[in-house]
Amino acid sequence: MARILVYLLAFAVIGYGIWPYYTIFRLDTALAQPSAKAIAPFVDLPAVQAAYKSRLDSAVGDFMPRGDSDGERVLAWLADNLQRLGDSALDQAITLEWVHGSLRDAAARATEERPAYFMAGIDFAFFESWNRFVIRLGVPGNDTHVIMRLQDWQWRITDVVR
Repeated sequence: MARILVYLLAFAVIGYGIWPYYTIFRLDTALAQPSAKAIAPFVDLPAVQAAYKSRLDSAVGDFMPRGDSDGERVLAWLADNLQRLGDSALDQAITLEWVHGSLRDAAARATEERPAYFMAGIDFAFFESWNRFVIRLGVPGNDTHVIMRLQDWQWRITDVVR
């Protein structure tokens, strides 16, 4: 009985380890489609948008004035309003079509094969934690990172970092 439990546990661990790679295979097939809607089941668009917003917010925060003079308060008010405008513009710019195009372009930069398949451009793909999987397209220095997270029993793209 113990031997059966060990085999079942080993089978479950191996299956869990293969699961994101199978998702990559399915994503590669979806990216070959001309329509961006094909990748919709693989992308958590609000998470991708939130990741870009957080990177933008941290970059804008470095340039915010810190003083309390009238000029610095006006600049802080302008920066705050620009940031809100930037958020709505970002929501309009980061779309499913953008993710589709970004992944296809990253694959094209990472491989000489034509047509450029997503899987052919992968230089590295492995778990960062039990629910986070990182894919690197291309060699370091000219790479794109695709972050996948396990959500509702599916591996979904939550960030694309160029």
